[in-house]
Amino acid sequence: MNLPGSDIRSRKRVVCSGAATFDTIYRMDVLPSGPGKLLPTDAIQVAHGMASSAAAAIVSLGGTSTLFARVGADAVGDTIIRDLSDAGVDCSFVRRCEGVRSPLCAVMVDAVGERLVVPFYDPKLERGTDWLPLDRVMAADAALVDVRWPEGAAVVLRAAGDAGIPAVLDADVGPREAIVGLAKLASHAIFSEPAANFVSGESEPSKALPVLAKMLDGFVAVTAGADGCYWLDRDSGTIRQLRPPTVVVVDTLAAGDVFHGAFTLALAEGMTIEDCIRFANVAAAFKCRTFGGRLGAPIRSEVDAMLFNTGEVHERQ
Repeated sequence: MNLPGSDIRSRKRVVCSGAATFDTIYRMDVLPSGPGKLLPTDAIQVAHGMASSAAAAIVSLGGTSTLFARVGADAVGDTIIRDLSDAGVDCSFVRRCEGVRSPLCAVMVDAVGERLVVPFYDPKLERGTDWLPLDRVMAADAALVDVRWPEGAAVVLRAAGDAGIPAVLDADVGPREAIVGLAKLASHAIFSEPAANFVSGESEPSKALPVLAKMLDGFVAVTAGADGCYWLDRDSGTIRQLRPPTVVVVDTLAAGDVFHGAFTLALAEGMTIEDCIRFANVAAAFKCRTFGGRLGAPIRSEVDAMLFNTGEVHERQ
C-alpha cells in the first residue's frame, strides 16, 4: 500500500458554498439547564460555519478550497475573511453586503464534548446569486454546499451537475422543503441524524434511509456521531454502516463539517464510497479530540497514518 503523495499537482479543487460565521466558543463543565450565570473554563473566537469549516478542513487534508459565502461589510466580516484566508481558504468570492451585520454564533461545549449552538443570521443578508462565479465550479473537481443559503446552494449544485463533478449536500436541519429540494439536485446527500429524522419522519438512521432513498435518486447517507455513517447501497439494496475510530471526545463542534469536507475531497480524489466514508470518519473523529471547533481538524498525514496502520489506506488518483 502506498500513502497518497503531497505533490501540489495532485491537490484537488473543491468549491464550498454556504455559511460563514464568527463564533465565540465557550468551554463549560456543564451546559445550562436554566437561567443564571456560568463561568467558562476556556473560550476561543474563530471564523466558522458549515461550509467555511469544511473548506478549511479540505485544505488541512491536502486539497484546495474556494468559498462562496455572504458576510457584512463590517469589522466582523473583515475578521471572518482574514481568519479563513489564514487557514488557506480562497475567500476571493465571499460577498460583502452593505448595511448588514455579519453572521454571529455563540457556542457552549461541555466536559464530554456536547454543545449548545446559538447562531444569528441577519435577515437582510443578500440572497441573490447572480454574482456567483460559476466558472469556478466548472473548473473544480467537486462542490460542497450547506443548507444555510439555499438559493446559492441550488445554483452551485446545478452547475456541478452540468460540469459532471460530484455535487455534495451537507443536509443539516432547516426548512423541510429546502432540504428536499437541494437533496434532489445533489449527486451525494449526506444528512445529519436530526435532519434525516426530521425529513423522513422516522426515529433512527436505518429507518430514515429507505424513506430518503425513495425521495432521491443519488447517494444517500446519514451521519450519527459515535455510531459513524450509515448509507444505502443501492446495488444490493442494503444499509451499511462504518464506525469511526474511538477517541477521547473533547469537542464535537464542526465534526460534521469536517466529515463533509473530507468526504467531498475523497470523492474528488477518486476513492470508492466506502473509502470516502472511512477517510471522513477518521478525520471527523480526530477533530473531536481538540477544543475549538474547526481548529481541531487534522492534517492529512494524521489521517493517512491511521488508515495505513489499520491497512485501509488507498492511493488517490
